[in-house]
Amino acid sequence: MLYRAFLRLVDKLPLPSSRVQRLIALAVILSQAGISVTGAVVRVTASGLGCPTWPQCFPGSFTPVAVSEVPAIHQAVEFSNRLLTFVVTLCAAAIVLAVTRARRRREVLVYAWLMPGGTVVQAVIGGLTVRTGLLWWTVSTHLLASMVMVWLAVVLYAKIGEPDDGIDTVQAPAPLRWLTALAGVALAAVLVAGTLVTAAGPHAGDKSIERPVERLQVEIVTLVHLHSQLLVGYLALLIGLAFGLFAVGITPAVRTRLFVLLGLVCAQGLVGIVQYFTDVPAALVVVHVGGAAACTAATAALWASLRTRERVVAPKPDPAAQAA
Repeated sequence: MLYRAFLRLVDKLPLPSSRVQRLIALAVILSQAGISVTGAVVRVTASGLGCPTWPQCFPGSFTPVAVSEVPAIHQAVEFSNRLLTFVVTLCAAAIVLAVTRARRRREVLVYAWLMPGGTVVQAVIGGLTVRTGLLWWTVSTHLLASMVMVWLAVVLYAKIGEPDDGIDTVQAPAPLRWLTALAGVALAAVLVAGTLVTAAGPHAGDKSIERPVERLQVEIVTLVHLHSQLLVGYLALLIGLAFGLFAVGITPAVRTRLFVLLGLVCAQGLVGIVQYFTDVPAALVVVHVGGAAACTAATAALWASLRTRERVVAPKPDPAAQAA
């Protein structure tokens, strides 16, 4: 009943073209990736408790309040990050309305509804992070959830670009698709290890002397080595995948996505090396988080490109057969 009422309400909206749907889906990707980057800015500027409560910023106020205990700059940074949540929410709501109004296939609708659903989950994790005083595992979970949302948003973008009346078409043999999935698992391991490095590193998100943020009590060099070794393994899987794809022949779209992904992973590794030898400067942490989002998006794009839906084209009539 409620969904039918929702459909009747949505039917009053203008019918979005395929191009409009893809533009909204692109905005979803950028907003999901963007909020992970601004979250990193919050962390490296020690603004994690610029708004010490949630969902309010201060007790009795949803906006920053001039208090001597919390510097204004920290309040501004954290509150700006919270405001970006509204942009993420608007984009998520817009894609649901667009694909529902266009009566897209069930697969597209499911991915679209995951956007507002995931945003709600992220908001809850963010609230838990603040209320627990930036416990390292809550911060790690917050970032990892953002990477999951980036992956899902990219797959949604790919699905929207495919015709609803098309047929499933595989662009690579099953073993190579499984290898791509394994690369995705390796990426997840790299991301988890990366959050552990941050959890033991110098950027706790807050510098309060009275309430120091609890850190992961593991020697950071050990975690850095784990993180780098997992990255090498991830890159090795991608190189093996590249050889396999070129051996069987790939479409230009798949080739482009593969080259972009390899370039991003190499660049991300270089940033990590510079971070290690320069004592983890704040600016590079933000760049590294942005790179993580880019690598996640590129891996998802490659995965989605290996199994697509293609429009059925009717064969042209044979003039000779017609003449006979």
